[in-house]
Amino acid sequence: MRKMICMHGLTPEQEDKIRAAAPGWSILFGRPSELDAESFRDAEVVCGWCPAVETEGLRPDSKLRWVQTWSAGVDKLPLDALAAKGVILTDASGIHPIQMTETAFAMMLAFARNVHTAIRNQAKGVWDSSGTFGELYGQTIGIVGAGAIGGRLARIAKAFGMRTLGVRRSGRPAADFDAMTDLTGLHDVLSASDYVVNALPLTAETRGLFGPDAFRSMKRTARFLNIGRGATVDTDALVEALRDGTIAGAGLDVTDPEPLPADHPLWKMDNVIITPHTSGLTNRYKERITELFVFNLQTYLREGRPARNIVDYERRY
Repeated sequence: MRKMICMHGLTPEQEDKIRAAAPGWSILFGRPSELDAESFRDAEVVCGWCPAVETEGLRPDSKLRWVQTWSAGVDKLPLDALAAKGVILTDASGIHPIQMTETAFAMMLAFARNVHTAIRNQAKGVWDSSGTFGELYGQTIGIVGAGAIGGRLARIAKAFGMRTLGVRRSGRPAADFDAMTDLTGLHDVLSASDYVVNALPLTAETRGLFGPDAFRSMKRTARFLNIGRGATVDTDALVEALRDGTIAGAGLDVTDPEPLPADHPLWKMDNVIITPHTSGLTNRYKERITELFVFNLQTYLREGRPARNIVDYERRY
């Protein structure tokens, strides 16, 4: 009997959808701590990730053929070992755009309308209406990483009346972007943007991409947002740019290091908004990943290969 393991505490209704898609399969459901590590040796398909997938599922005698991750980022997984064993890896790209876009716009609106300052004043019992109040309307947003998340950012930005500039690996034009470039045009986009949103995955090419030169290319009135990966940013360079006024502010959902140490200077900067890597979280996460997994599972059973979000091991995403 073919075997499958699904982790992360799905609801009974979600479990039933998976069972219906794979009749005749033996399916184990449960959180990683509830599962016997040795069961991963016999699993052909795994939805989710835990250390046992690597220690048991990647053994030479294991039956593992396909892993559907719970996250969009795969930079922390043993990609070379998965590739060497011939395991198909699919990520969760496509289930994050709504909530991550809303987080980015929450930060941009907070900066534009001085909400971050008002919240700090509220905690101190201070009524202070001074400061600069702007709008998103008519502003330019530079979106670095124009995949599913970047595409939704551009679409919502258009609804706010913003000009949209994009940077993507291919440089190909995309809907809702007024202009698109590849990485060779990054600094042109940075210099033209009022808000820069980094939605890049972490690869050898993107590691430390936002360093001193990148921040110096930005307007002194610009805000930098990172909802991608923390290590795509040189944190020391970001701190320096914020301190000396090279840029006006930063909204950070991811940092390097992460978690951010309690004594890190970013915590105490009034022009910084920090969320603890929560932009991808939503009460609809399990619902969306179940839909993605069931779709891929049906294709896998029909064609021997899932249809969506197959990771390119050479590109590392």
